[in-house]
Amino acid sequence: MTTTLIVFIVFAILVIIIIAKTAVVVPQQNAYVIERLGKFHKVLDAGFHILLPFFDAIRYKHSLKESAIDIPEQVCITRDNVQVGVDGVLYLKVMDPQRASYGVTNYLFAITQLAQTTLRSEVGKIDLDRTFEERTHINTQVVAEVDKASDPWGIKVLRYEIKNINPPQDVLAAMEKQMRAEREKRAVILTSEGTRDAAINNAEGEKQQVIKASEAVKQKQVNEAEGEAAAIEAVASATAEGIRRVAAAIQLPGGAEAVQLRVAESYIERFGELAKTTNTLILPADVADVASMISVAMKAVDQRRTQP
Repeated sequence: MTTTLIVFIVFAILVIIIIAKTAVVVPQQNAYVIERLGKFHKVLDAGFHILLPFFDAIRYKHSLKESAIDIPEQVCITRDNVQVGVDGVLYLKVMDPQRASYGVTNYLFAITQLAQTTLRSEVGKIDLDRTFEERTHINTQVVAEVDKASDPWGIKVLRYEIKNINPPQDVLAAMEKQMRAEREKRAVILTSEGTRDAAINNAEGEKQQVIKASEAVKQKQVNEAEGEAAAIEAVASATAEGIRRVAAAIQLPGGAEAVQLRVAESYIERFGELAKTTNTLILPADVADVASMISVAMKAVDQRRTQP
């Protein structure tokens, strides 16, 4: 009984070992490399698989997910001979598990070293002032070079990102002074430009004011001239109308006598004013001659009109 039990236990253990060696479940996004008698046999994808006991063995296990590898900080020398510490993160993915297993001993270590050497080479091509603005270019170059080298290993390098660029403290102090001076320079330039724009605006405003004032004076003169012309025209029209009426009245019966009467009255009025002034007048010899008096009166009127 005891011997039978021992045999049964041994058989059960052997069955468990065989099942463990035979049945394999590969998780999703993973790949197992199988060797048969020490030689590559096949790659197992996700799912349940049966192996040949004691002949097949799982030699390598790879994750097919995208992985992030930290690239340690290293000292790089720029083109202008300044030492800077640069570190980053490299993202990669296993595309061919067979080549990743047999193409290189440790692809993570190899890719890390390759990324560091490529980074030093790219940083050495540019000056310190451009290292911060050329991050994208450096990242692209590192990805291109590392991906080219890792392709035979079945590894796809997706991207590289620089985390920090750390110049020495004295260089940082100098850069800070330079940036402060640049900001002060921009402030002075902006202030001068503001003063210039204000002066231009003031001059433009004064110019517009002078133009508006001259236009106002011009319009005033035009209006006054138009007013004077209208007044002269009105006086001339009234005078012409008066003359036309006088001429028409003379043609009426008794018009000539009325004119002579008016001339005589004017003569007497003007003759009386002569005694009050220093004016001299040559009178006709016969004062009683009406025609002469009218003639003299007409001369007096004409002389009076010609005086200022």
